[in-house]
Amino acid sequence: MMRWLLSFALAWCAAAHATADRLVTVGGAVTEIVHALGASDRIVATDTTSTWPPSLQHLPRIGYQRTLAAEGVLSVRPTRLIATADAGPPAVLTQLRGAGVNIVQLPQTHSAEAVAEAIRRVADALGEREAGEKLLTSYRREWEASQRAIAAQPTHPRALFILDHGGGSPMVAGDDTAASAMLRYAGATNVLAGRFSGYRPLTAEAALAADPEVIVTTDEAVQAAGGRTAFLARPALAALPAARAGRLVSLDALRMLGFGPRLPEAVSELARKMRTP
Repeated sequence: MMRWLLSFALAWCAAAHATADRLVTVGGAVTEIVHALGASDRIVATDTTSTWPPSLQHLPRIGYQRTLAAEGVLSVRPTRLIATADAGPPAVLTQLRGAGVNIVQLPQTHSAEAVAEAIRRVADALGEREAGEKLLTSYRREWEASQRAIAAQPTHPRALFILDHGGGSPMVAGDDTAASAMLRYAGATNVLAGRFSGYRPLTAEAALAADPEVIVTTDEAVQAAGGRTAFLARPALAALPAARAGRLVSLDALRMLGFGPRLPEAVSELARKMRTP
């Protein structure tokens, strides 16, 4: 009887702590994972990259994940902050820890296995291990199914990814980027693979030399350019056969580059669109 009472008391305390948890999520993938675990009711604020799910868009925003301010975060009285590896600056995270905020920072999530690790770590941080195991099982099942279907495709398009949200010069994706990983997972070849790492400014010369079969970008980039026609008409792209043929594919930026639990369906959608843009 005493053992049962002790177990009950521990479970009650854990539940009470979870209810009192005031969680801030930093990074769209983190917010998606918390939502998928069924714990979104603990979130009191998110960052500006957390654009999904729609049910959380009414929450306060504490800024962009790379340029957080301690005052803004502390204004929502958080007990816990879960963030991607990109969150910062480091001095702000140190301030938040000093103020008593429990901070969990995840590893980079530009691989399918890193997404699984992020799910596991978020579930552990929230005390939701059972929900975490269920989410991991469904995520891995969907991932394996998506990769089998993509591997069965007879063609592997040569793609050029362009990042441009209207804040400066368009950039193209090289190795070690979320965009390049997405292209690979979707069964495409990044035409700039092996040339450089990270992102570099788009130039007409480099685009012509790469000669992609399809151009890939985000919905936000197309919108910022004024639509598909305007996006493809820019000087660095207009001369490309892919641009003249209108072979432009886009996905929502978080869906394309976020590497959250929706990765399997995002990869499948990208693969389908690249073959029938």
